[in-house]
Amino acid sequence: MKNCSQPGCPGQYDDGYCDYCGHQEAAQSAQAAQSAQAAPPSVPVGTPVSGPVTRPSGAGTSSRRRGVLREGLEDLPPVPVRDPHEVVLKNPMVAEEKRFCSSCGKPVGRGAGGQPGRTRGFCPHCRHPYDFEPKLAKGDLIGGQYRVEGPLAHGGLGWIYLASDENLDGKWVVLKGLLNAGDAEALAAAEAERRFLITVDHPNIVKIINFVRHLSAGYIVMEYVGGPSLAELRKAGLIPLTESIRYGLEILKALGYLHENGLVYCDFKPPNAIRVGKQLKLIDLGAVQRLGSPPGTSWHTFGYSAPEIETQPATVTTDLYTVARTLAALSVPGFSPTTRGKVNPIPADCGNDSFRRVLLRATDPDPLRRFQSAEEFAEQLTGVLREITAAQEGVPYPAPSQRFGPERLTPGQVLEPPGPACLPAPPADPDDPAAAALAGLIARDPAELAAQLEALPPTPEALLAKARILAENGLPGTGEALSAAAAALPGDWRVTWCMAVHALAEGRAREAMDLFDTCLSVLPGELAPKLALGLAAEHAGQDPTRWYQVVWHTDHAYVGAAFGLARTHLAAGRRDEAIAVLEQVPRSSSHHAAAQLTIVETVARAPAGPQELAQAVQRLDDLPDLDARRRDLLTAALLEAALPLAGPGAQGLRLAGVPFTDTGLRQELSNRYRRLAKAAATRQDRHAYVDRANAVRPRTWL
Repeated sequence: MKNCSQPGCPGQYDDGYCDYCGHQEAAQSAQAAQSAQAAPPSVPVGTPVSGPVTRPSGAGTSSRRRGVLREGLEDLPPVPVRDPHEVVLKNPMVAEEKRFCSSCGKPVGRGAGGQPGRTRGFCPHCRHPYDFEPKLAKGDLIGGQYRVEGPLAHGGLGWIYLASDENLDGKWVVLKGLLNAGDAEALAAAEAERRFLITVDHPNIVKIINFVRHLSAGYIVMEYVGGPSLAELRKAGLIPLTESIRYGLEILKALGYLHENGLVYCDFKPPNAIRVGKQLKLIDLGAVQRLGSPPGTSWHTFGYSAPEIETQPATVTTDLYTVARTLAALSVPGFSPTTRGKVNPIPADCGNDSFRRVLLRATDPDPLRRFQSAEEFAEQLTGVLREITAAQEGVPYPAPSQRFGPERLTPGQVLEPPGPACLPAPPADPDDPAAAALAGLIARDPAELAAQLEALPPTPEALLAKARILAENGLPGTGEALSAAAAALPGDWRVTWCMAVHALAEGRAREAMDLFDTCLSVLPGELAPKLALGLAAEHAGQDPTRWYQVVWHTDHAYVGAAFGLARTHLAAGRRDEAIAVLEQVPRSSSHHAAAQLTIVETVARAPAGPQELAQAVQRLDDLPDLDARRRDLLTAALLEAALPLAGPGAQGLRLAGVPFTDTGLRQELSNRYRRLAKAAATRQDRHAYVDRANAVRPRTWL
């Protein structure tokens, strides 16, 4: 394979495109033209063809289908690889304000009396030696293989140099050395980084190539990643939320890989991730440690690190803490991790409430209340990304939830707010001994189902299921069942969910809102708690629009949100908005018919004109499974609403198969009432329908 011709790109051409930056090989277009001329005039559908079948990453347009969310950087424009010659430092210096003793951490090498500070010497506080001068110069040959081009930057553990590998046609690499080659602690850290890096193999983590020595100093050889860091991107301006979240998801993939291998990164911050092409790579693994390393031994950065890092070992949750602080620094307006030596809290306004809740949970002072894995963090962050993207693009981004089952609406739950039994239910832990028995329980009556649960062994999931069934239906014994579930599952958010459901079933809607809000703070990317908050707000007499809108805009599978929005619009006199929402209920939904019938009822109450009434009758005709009595009742309601509109404006229209005239409408309406009278269940109803038929029939001389 040939090396990429883009300046500084370490990739190689594969099938005509660079495997690193996506650049198209220069001769590719000519070859493609020749292939096109030699190709047969047509290829049968389904016939396999050779050659690249995916768009190169450097393409300018996105191949993402609307409504299908990609969590990575595929939809972001690629960042070109930088020419290495342009990023080599002309005057490599460690700024005085960044010079600190590696032993006691106090400032060293600072100027005084107008004189610049010394770049090498001894710490005035502890007499530990320091040296901030580069040790390699342009042209030096390291390890008999790597020709130095110059310094690129300096990090916590040493200078970073650009070099070319003379054994691989001058391929660019990075050499990482020590700030102080005589510092035994720094040398040990560099050796540790080498050992860790050798075992690391992940597309989002910089690759180690070699480890060489030169004049008694050690140098790690890494791939050259020639793009801007997240810190540089942030300096250019605030990073949009969706882009920042995608960076976070890439970071979490890399950290999750490290955690699975018993490692913690310890010191993540914006400069430690570099964007190149359509990739994000973690660099500078010098602070990586084994899980369980002694407290106080991990490198960390004030403002990004968890507060317990000084006295407790670095953990998965301390890593996740740094990711959340980084995301805040990238995308929250006006936020700085520190001000005048003090750590700033996550702001109250982060541009999106769900995003703010994600950041707050990841940075909770109590490590046990944070996300406990990179996967859990990424799961909720992805939910937030779907929510924000759907709002921006006006296209739903549905996805099945791992935390909740589907809605449990029953037919007719449209014009009145339903009870809490309609809400999605958290699934049982499949590892629970009673999980199989719980999945097999079938009962139509809640009391009967509760009795079946009572007969099961009192495992945590069985106790929780019993508490939920009793709570949803307001049955006796709910309080005792909730206490038993809380004792079996201490701190489990699902117990809080059941408590909220119980409060809502008993009419304590405001208390239910507070409890559902607590659940949302635990699961900020989930839609079910937001749906529950909308329902509780509706029962409490508060405006639920905010919650219903975010759920419905994100996922049309939550039809209860559409019905809730429709009720809210109708209550405020916004009939057109209510109809528009109900029209969005997809035909594939089991509640499509209920939505259509609600539109018909809404039109019958206040028709906008003859044409709308005709469309309403057509909606009924499009529901072949509708029972005859319901069809006649709704058609009669539409005919009643049409009577005042009969006249010149309706000339030429037909409604329910008859002319849109006073005589035609009255005759058909009378027929419908007489048909309803024949099918009436009671004599009283039959007489009432006959009276109505007589009252509306056309006047005649016979």
